[in-house]
Amino acid sequence: MDRNQSALQELRFIMGLETHAQLKTKSKLFCNCINSVYANDLPPNTAICDVCLGMPGTKPRLNKKAVEIVLKIALALNCKINKEFFFSRKTYFYPDLAKNYQITQYEIPVGVKGYVKIHVNNKEKIIRIKRVHIEEDPAKIIHRKDYVLVDYNRSGVPLVEIVTEPDFNTPEEIRAYLNKIMQILEYIDAFDSSKGTFKSDLNISIEGIGERVEVKNITGIKEVEIAANYEIIRQKNIILRGGRIERETRRWDESKNITLSMRKKETEEDYGYIFEPDLPSIIISDEEIDTIKQSLPELPDVKIERLMREYNINRKLAESLASEKEIADLFERCVKREGISIKNASTWVGVVLRKILNYNNLLYRNSGVKDEWIIDVIKWYEEEKYNDYNTEMIMRKIFEDVLPPEEIIKKYGFKEKIRDESLREIVKKVIEKYPNAVQDYHSGKEKALEFLVGMVLKETKGSADPKLARKILLEILRNK
Repeated sequence: MDRNQSALQELRFIMGLETHAQLKTKSKLFCNCINSVYANDLPPNTAICDVCLGMPGTKPRLNKKAVEIVLKIALALNCKINKEFFFSRKTYFYPDLAKNYQITQYEIPVGVKGYVKIHVNNKEKIIRIKRVHIEEDPAKIIHRKDYVLVDYNRSGVPLVEIVTEPDFNTPEEIRAYLNKIMQILEYIDAFDSSKGTFKSDLNISIEGIGERVEVKNITGIKEVEIAANYEIIRQKNIILRGGRIERETRRWDESKNITLSMRKKETEEDYGYIFEPDLPSIIISDEEIDTIKQSLPELPDVKIERLMREYNINRKLAESLASEKEIADLFERCVKREGISIKNASTWVGVVLRKILNYNNLLYRNSGVKDEWIIDVIKWYEEEKYNDYNTEMIMRKIFEDVLPPEEIIKKYGFKEKIRDESLREIVKKVIEKYPNAVQDYHSGKEKALEFLVGMVLKETKGSADPKLARKILLEILRNK
């Protein structure tokens, strides 16, 4: 490695995030219009009113529920709550803001000085939360080839913005943090990732070298990690060529996986923040804070530690079970069902079920599947009614068809587990049917045994236990 490459390896990147999530409310932040994000397929520009459109003389009316949700978020992120806060106007001119300003918080947000814990490479790290505040979403800009459209349905939808300190050093830490934030938001029912948008602005710089670069409007979690990786490589290449990192705002091009320059040296002062004169200051009492704190559910970190302690399972499995509150609840219901072991409940719920959900890009709570269906299938497996293969296939089909297991079994003809003596006769038939494979096995070709096991499973339509089939095959073949 030459001197330049060695120097690049020693560069330390520091990164911070500003993350926005659309809150799960019935109405918008400053009017009674329906929150179109959580409604079903509304035609463009139908969830609007004079306030949404910024008509002269209109005044905002604050959504109390949205404020309560943001207070929950701030408390869940271990923030200090400002007992008095107010709103400001952030001025900029663009078609997505009919008023030519956005109502947000600047000087005094809802919460400050919080933190979350993340685990990366088996190491715990604390990410400091600088501020948590509430603001309104702009309208949606729709770009066409020869023209641009604006849909104001989204204008005024309540957003939470969560701003971190520059505590990230790797893209992997960013991914772990964003997963944790989304998990917390969904635990407290503040956000639904199947409907709402989860966007982040990435601030990144090289420690001691150059200026900070901001990458705007990166949607999702995976994309932020990719953008961070790209920007690290881009900035390293600039340094390698003897250049200097200048302060600028860039945008993320998801189609090309690159960042592109938007404007230079933008600062907060450029937005001309002023106090919002049409909204009063909000005062929160200690009693109200305590009431909201008491309403919080068991949060992910606490749940993970409890699952590890109560059920003697490792962190990785506990994290998988706690990935959704509803999955953790399902697991604990399984364990309480007589005859289901902790080992089988944690494996089938925390590993197999999670794999099926990931494959189908589903959240358990939105799948339509009932806990009782999954518990019954795991109970049947515990009773050795079905083998591993058919148990997993039944579970897969439950999520695909959203039908009870009894109907799935009838529809697809899944067979119960074949017992020892019945299986022995089938194994003998397979051995007689494939003499070449038997000869290959005796000549030392191990793959021949796997072929014969596969043929036994095919003959039994997957209802044989592969381990038992292999055992019987070896017993017969060695005596043959």
